[in-house]
Amino acid sequence: MVKIVGIGGSLRSESYSQQALNVAAQRVEALGAEVEILDLRQMRLPFCDGGKEYPDYPDVEKLRETVKQADGLILATPEYHGSVSGVIKNALDLMSFEQLDGKVAGLMSVLGGQVNSNALNDLRLIMRWVHAWVIPEQIAIGQAWSAFNEEGKLLDEKLSERFDQFAQSLVENTAKLRVN
Repeated sequence: MVKIVGIGGSLRSESYSQQALNVAAQRVEALGAEVEILDLRQMRLPFCDGGKEYPDYPDVEKLRETVKQADGLILATPEYHGSVSGVIKNALDLMSFEQLDGKVAGLMSVLGGQVNSNALNDLRLIMRWVHAWVIPEQIAIGQAWSAFNEEGKLLDEKLSERFDQFAQSLVENTAKLRVN
């Protein structure tokens, strides 16, 4: 069974990135994969200082071990000032090739304004740098405040279909590239 870890890059309590991550996780689970979401809002992580050890922050080890044991990742970030959030960048910076090399990754961004790919392009570059395999399907949700209903369900059918394609690609490519 393919194991996927989801990480959302927003600390907001009503995070649209987290809602998008939850939708993606449900679609991936429906295809038979095991999914674990690491909720950075619930974790105590320091700012990365370039060090290898963070003994006062056990959640760093939890982050590293959980990702290391996974076959693939779903990364969801809000777009802030034309790029990824500092939260997702910091979480990735706390890891290394040991955790990220060879992982298959699906990327999503959430924006308050019009759809664009700035955060996705930057996240793709970051993941390529650590030798991850990023699937070609990606999701950018513009005007996120209008994309979900009160239960966190998608309102747009075409967007929902894109989530299905995203999940299918992530599960299939992770199964193909998984290192046993």
